[in-house]
Amino acid sequence: MSKMKLALDVVENLRSLADSIEALTDVVEGNEPKEKVEDNLPTLEQVRAKLAALTQSGKQAEVKALITKYGAKKLSEIPEDKYPELLKDAEGI
Repeated sequence: MSKMKLALDVVENLRSLADSIEALTDVVEGNEPKEKVEDNLPTLEQVRAKLAALTQSGKQAEVKALITKYGAKKLSEIPEDKYPELLKDAEGI
């Protein structure tokens, strides 16, 4: 496993831990849990990690074509609501 992949996994795990701690503090404080629609949406970092892994495995042209398919020249230009669909397409590569 590359160092970059390990670092991305650590970041993802830390974010998950932070979300869990926030939910726990809400319960302890008696606050109603916030409904987050965005919880189901992948983050830019998750999409970037998946595409980076594909690129490192020699699929740079496919990744570039995938980004172009969504009308963008770079990943950050793709709207967040398209991330689930983008990840699904990336899984098919």
